[in-house]
Amino acid sequence: MADTGDPQPAGEWEGNGMSLPVLVAVVAVGIAAIVLAIHLTGGSAIALIGSESIARARFAEDFPDEQIAAVHVTADRRSAWLELGQGRVGLVHSIGARFLTRLLGPADIVSVRRIGETGLLLRTGDITFSRGRFDFADASTAGQIASLLQPNDARSNEDA
Repeated sequence: MADTGDPQPAGEWEGNGMSLPVLVAVVAVGIAAIVLAIHLTGGSAIALIGSESIARARFAEDFPDEQIAAVHVTADRRSAWLELGQGRVGLVHSIGARFLTRLLGPADIVSVRRIGETGLLLRTGDITFSRGRFDFADASTAGQIASLLQPNDARSNEDA
């Protein structure tokens, strides 16, 4: 092969490739089409708790041996708190189109803080569900759930 003596400058590429703006546009349209397809097929649906019986049934799927004394559904119907006795509570909480269930005892609760009259901010020691905000229809329900969720140290202070 004969060397022409004209080396190709670094960074230049020969070929009939697609220009960068066209490639970016194709990728953006592709991503938008995928997001739209997921949305139209129900992938962006949010699960709601339609009634106390739905919350009971969903919780019983994961914890069939637990006896539920009472159910308190949040105002947005995305969560339900279940009174179980023995200092434990159950939680059914929607995440997207699915429900997460948790069985919580005093040792699992890091803190509970009231937000306004009807809201609660919960922090747990569970890395898969470390915090959540829950708004109730009335202040009395929020107060009742807050008292059920007192962490171990708060309960021991009450007993002293």
